[in-house]
Amino acid sequence: MDVLGLLIGQEEGQASNGATFERRNPISGNVATKAAAATIDDAIAAVDSAAAAFPEWSRSSPRERRAILSKAADILSSKEDAFIEAMAAEIGATAGWAHFNVMLASDMLREAAALTTQITGEVIPSNRPGSLAMAVRQPAGVVLSMAPWNAPVILGVRSLATPLACGNTVVMKTSEICPRTHRLIVDALNEAGLPKGVLNAVSNAPDDAPGIVEALIAQPAVRRVNFTGSTRVGRIIAEISGRYLKPALLELGGKAPLIVLDDADIEAAVAASAFGAFMNQGQICMSTERIVVDEQVADEFVAALAAKAKSLKAGDPTQGNTPLGCVVDTGAAGRIGQLVKDAVSKGAVLAAGGAIDGTVIQATVLDRVTPSMRIYGEESFGPVVTVVRVGSVDEAVRVANDTEYGLSSAVFGRDVNRALSVARRIESGICHVNGPTVHDEAQMPFGGVKASGYGRFGGKAGIAEFTDLRWITVQDGPLHYPI
Repeated sequence: MDVLGLLIGQEEGQASNGATFERRNPISGNVATKAAAATIDDAIAAVDSAAAAFPEWSRSSPRERRAILSKAADILSSKEDAFIEAMAAEIGATAGWAHFNVMLASDMLREAAALTTQITGEVIPSNRPGSLAMAVRQPAGVVLSMAPWNAPVILGVRSLATPLACGNTVVMKTSEICPRTHRLIVDALNEAGLPKGVLNAVSNAPDDAPGIVEALIAQPAVRRVNFTGSTRVGRIIAEISGRYLKPALLELGGKAPLIVLDDADIEAAVAASAFGAFMNQGQICMSTERIVVDEQVADEFVAALAAKAKSLKAGDPTQGNTPLGCVVDTGAAGRIGQLVKDAVSKGAVLAAGGAIDGTVIQATVLDRVTPSMRIYGEESFGPVVTVVRVGSVDEAVRVANDTEYGLSSAVFGRDVNRALSVARRIESGICHVNGPTVHDEAQMPFGGVKASGYGRFGGKAGIAEFTDLRWITVQDGPLHYPI
């Protein structure tokens, strides 16, 4: 098997010490990808390459950046078959999930292309006569991008597109779990015409990640950090970034609640709940982890959701004959199994699923979950959804907010004004009324509150994250000083 190299200054090479690491297929256990394991010196070389390219790229015109990003969107789409193969091999993704990843990621590149002419400032009235005062946004410098494996094309592109559109150069630390998938993104952008050094890719062995990440953040040329992943790792990234005074955009874990009010359309709520809970085996930061349902409609809702879950069979994604695939590895399967076992032992009702075969977990519904159970508060990140029954709207809001996380949420109710009033009370960065918790669009401000992170990807919100706002004045006429 060929070794996937590092990409520094558009030159592919092996790690300076020749080290490599392997990513294995979660179903077969066969080697999916063998990649170069960067050293700290390699990581620093990637930053140096990006820093050298920054002056010219930061002065490039919106037209130039727009043309490259638009072309990259087309190239990315043309690589769909390669993405499907890589995602199946590295993370056990279904072809449908890979297709959706490529489609949305292409939209993100086109949206980023459109942003190149929306990086605007303003003229601010000055108290000094004859002074023209301007607020101007300028590229920040080198951006360190780190994206996860679960939606690798969407989140990989998201970590790169707006920084590049704003005139920054980028070092991408690819995920140890899907280095080949992430490298396909980098290749698409470079094939579209990015100048040498504007986008670099560094892969690393899992055990080397702490040292590599700190070395990258510590480099003076790195001016922004963006990370999507677990809250546990996000806290580490935030601490290191804070130590070096580097602004960090963090999109972290979630425990998304979906509230079903007493006047909800049950059929619609079940459809949204099943999609939100089980799409990509529940391995999405926005996945519906908790359903908070009014006890007046709880029996009807749980029966319908259980029937839906039983119809969603999980299997080997390479066979293409089941709607659900496998989870990322046996460690994840074991952890999810323990959460289910703990809940059932403490009184939860297993309404559907629960079967685990290696990394294949059947869609699971746990009813009558209480705070005494681990799964009430812990992110499962698997095809498991819990149901908590409540007696009032106020109790529903309390339960929805009874979590350290605050990324996505949803409320179902036929009285839209009432549902919207509930949505306003939920502590989350995102909330959908009569829609699933899993929803993303390239132009929308995406991010969370509390332990789900801070900052926003998407649209104009992303411009603020990846530019410096400067105050510049032009003085006209004589100035008078007190001394």
